[in-house]
Amino acid sequence: MASSPIKHSTFYQRLEQRWVAPAYGGGVLLTIALCFFGAATNTMAGWLYVLSGTILAILFLGAILPVRALRSLEIRRSPVTPVSVGDVLTMALVVTNTSKTAKTLIAITDRLPSELGAPRRTVVETILPQESLDWVYELDAQKRGVFQWGAVELHTGNPLGLFWCRRQRAVPARVIIYPQIFPLGSCPIIDNIGAEDSTKFQSENLYQNATEGMTKAIRNYRVGDPMRLIHWRSSARFGEFKVRELEITTGGEELIICLDHLFAWDPERFEQAASAAASLYFYARRSQLNVKFWTAQTGLLNSRVTILEALARINPEPQGIAAQPRPEGTLLWLSQNAETLGELGAGSRWVYFQEDVPTQGTGLTINSMDPLPLQLQQFPRGDRLAT
Repeated sequence: MASSPIKHSTFYQRLEQRWVAPAYGGGVLLTIALCFFGAATNTMAGWLYVLSGTILAILFLGAILPVRALRSLEIRRSPVTPVSVGDVLTMALVVTNTSKTAKTLIAITDRLPSELGAPRRTVVETILPQESLDWVYELDAQKRGVFQWGAVELHTGNPLGLFWCRRQRAVPARVIIYPQIFPLGSCPIIDNIGAEDSTKFQSENLYQNATEGMTKAIRNYRVGDPMRLIHWRSSARFGEFKVRELEITTGGEELIICLDHLFAWDPERFEQAASAAASLYFYARRSQLNVKFWTAQTGLLNSRVTILEALARINPEPQGIAAQPRPEGTLLWLSQNAETLGELGAGSRWVYFQEDVPTQGTGLTINSMDPLPLQLQQFPRGDRLAT
């Protein structure tokens, strides 16, 4: 197949997308045909007319065949499973030849958003009639977000390589990349939240640490299970750690993880905060707490899927949105704005993403130097249990 020009003018691109555009060889051959035709009109030599007509016929075939080559090609995209930052995205497309003739030498390009990297391209050597070809490639999920695009390009000069033809197929894609989620082995700021100030949460802790009569089941210990759920009598009896699965009541204390995005965050620190919110949410779920998530943009969210998608979409917005009212209850407030920390009620705590240490309330200060999982597993400042 002839080489496609490296740089295309706007006119060339439009010509290529709407009909066909000449390759270098096609342009040279067209020039030769015009020269022969001009010479034939001057000399009235019949063989020059025949030669120029033959070349023009070849050029005509070279122009219409690439258009026909891209017809009857259907492309379907498999749904993309959401992943977290640092994981691998698997993209799968199926190209089907619905015609009665084989299709050869066709370039397929998936036009990715710039945040996901450069466009991905493959060349199909042959697709037999009524058959399909699977194209699977992988992407490194490096940036959190929800990304959508809708076009796959087909490009060919087959069979003569004299003209290029490019067509787009509408193949919508939607990729969700969650923030990185760390499997926390312990998290004192959640384990002990509200222990000093919230009577309701104290009774809930008593319930969760009650006798076997309040326990739904006993199972083997798994890495990451909170130490407070270990059933020591069963562990001593069987010689290995056993963990209680507790009955979940709807009347217990709610833990609401709040991400304060109404502030001019440092971009790297905001990504850190989104990752912390996701990690804390999953730790609280694993600890069998009634946990919810809140932002000023979305309001209060309950579902795991909607919470993760909200964390994928969320961005700092210092101004310009109608903020949802702040929820009441026990809050775990993630912010970079020190002024909001003093507004928290009794039993609530904060995770502060600045280098300085606030003086009010109880919480964690996250710096930019130490690993985030290590900092989330430290005792919060001002916690009486830290000693």
